[in-house]
Amino acid sequence: MSQNWQERSRPPRLERRYEFESYQALREFLDCAAEISEREGFYPDISFGRDYVNITIHADEGSQSLADKQRRYAQILDELCPPGAMARATAVVASVNPTSSTSRASR
Repeated sequence: MSQNWQERSRPPRLERRYEFESYQALREFLDCAAEISEREGFYPDISFGRDYVNITIHADEGSQSLADKQRRYAQILDELCPPGAMARATAVVASVNPTSSTSRASR
C-alpha cells in the first residue's frame, strides 16, 4: 500500500486522493476501480470531480480498526490502477500498432 494513503482513527478508515491530467484518465481509473471492487466484493466510498478522485475505505461496521481486506484493497488499487496507467498503456499500444483502431476510449 502506497504512502499516499492516510489512515484515520475516528472512525477507522483509509483515505486517498488521486489526481489526473485528463478526464479520460480519471474515467479509466474509475473503470479499473469498479472492476477490482466487483472481483473483491468490496465497495469503498468514491467521490470525484473533473480531475480528482477521493477514495475512503471504512473499517467493517462495529469494528474499531481496519482489517487486512481494507489494506489489501488499497494495495491492489495502487498496483493495478495507478493514475494515468491505462492512458499510458493505450498510448504505448497505439504507437506499437498504429493501425489498431481499438482502444479503451472507443469502447
